[in-house]
Amino acid sequence: MSDLVREHTDLDEDDVAWLQLLMADWQIVADLSFADLVMWLPDRDGRGFWSVAQMRPTTGPTALVDDVVGDFVEVGTRPLLDGALHHRALLREGDPEWRDDVPVRVETIPVQRNGRVIAIVGRNTNLLGVRTPSRLELSYLETAADLSRMIAGGQFPVPGQRSADADSPRVGDGFVRVETDGAVRYASPNALSVFRRLGHRGDLVGAHLADLTRSLVPPRRRPDEETLSAVLGGRAHRDTEIATDAVAIIVRAIPLRPYGEHVGALILLRDVTDLRRRDRELVTKDATIREIHHRVKNNLQTVAALLRLQARRIEEPAARSALGEAVRRVGSIALVHETLSQAVEEHVEFDQIVDRLVRMVTDVSAAGHRIRVRASGEFGALPSEVATPLAMVVTELLQNAVEHGFGALDDAEATGAVEVVAHREGGRLRVVVTDDGRGLPDGFDLAGSSGLGLTIVRTLVESELSGRLEHGPREGGAGSRFVVDVPVE
Repeated sequence: MSDLVREHTDLDEDDVAWLQLLMADWQIVADLSFADLVMWLPDRDGRGFWSVAQMRPTTGPTALVDDVVGDFVEVGTRPLLDGALHHRALLREGDPEWRDDVPVRVETIPVQRNGRVIAIVGRNTNLLGVRTPSRLELSYLETAADLSRMIAGGQFPVPGQRSADADSPRVGDGFVRVETDGAVRYASPNALSVFRRLGHRGDLVGAHLADLTRSLVPPRRRPDEETLSAVLGGRAHRDTEIATDAVAIIVRAIPLRPYGEHVGALILLRDVTDLRRRDRELVTKDATIREIHHRVKNNLQTVAALLRLQARRIEEPAARSALGEAVRRVGSIALVHETLSQAVEEHVEFDQIVDRLVRMVTDVSAAGHRIRVRASGEFGALPSEVATPLAMVVTELLQNAVEHGFGALDDAEATGAVEVVAHREGGRLRVVVTDDGRGLPDGFDLAGSSGLGLTIVRTLVESELSGRLEHGPREGGAGSRFVVDVPVE
């Protein structure tokens, strides 16, 4: 719609916002009218009208088989559009039009804002199979007529406190027409069923919904008294939710003022008990998953602590070093689970994990911390099934660069820099780890390497992450370079 408005009309942003507000609610008008709605905008040059939006009813057959959005009709082609624009009045065709062998009754509703007609809503009703209307259909049509007059008078849509909740009730969910005092004039069978689930056993006609709801819903589950009276009494254009321990209902009220004075209200009801139950189950599931991650993190930290205690009791340097490496590997996995225990979804911001991995490797690097380890680029959010093995890969590569690139960890003279750079593009993540140390030995073969760290890296990258691992000398100087390329989307 925005493109058509900009290209062909002189409507401003406030006009467009008004039309979008109307379109947010015009499914209600279409369903109450049993008719297709088409929004026409006057051309800025006065040559005709542009169709910018269309809505079909869910309560009856469509009158427009094809989409008409983007169509242009010249002045004089559709007299009802011309008349609605110039006379600012609702107009109806005397005889039905025939479209695709279907008789269609056409009506036009001017959309007024601040005393100007900014659009025309065409209402197209399929007349095939027309019969004597039931009481339900008469109530629908009467309410549709009231809303149409409000549109023509600039009183609908109503900016207000109603929510944009996708669970907002529709006409077919439950329809109630109330009088000015809030007494029910008519309630559809679905509306009656909604109140039956709340525990009401009689008819709704003549009842005051606010008083009835007070008798059925405990105070702790009701909205505040002002909202309850305003919405269920039909005096405020708002949504609210009421519930018992077993049932949840969304209520929406649309006050009707077709002639400028309050004549009653349309109240829509929807039973959302199953939706709320599923919402609670999802919340419970998310909380359970986070708790599991928290407990796994705690268990891993306990394992790491036990390994440290064991390492202190061992005098053999090789064994102590092996236990230290195990502590770091367990710690990298624990970091991922700690982050997941605090996340809303099963995705983690991996940049935070890398920063902590860098600090962890730096803390255990050469005495005096003379080896600088830093990270740059952006890893972004990664799913947990990628984050856990990737954390181990980054840890092993950083540790490998520190240990083998600059000598033993107890070498106080070791100096240099290790850098990890991340780049995401085209659904893949590329991680480059470089150091300016002594470099790889001559004839180094990754596939034939017996080192446990690089064996873990190669296995995780190729098997767990379905990626590629490359190695070689650092570009532009001494040192080594390892590249991990994995799919992330």
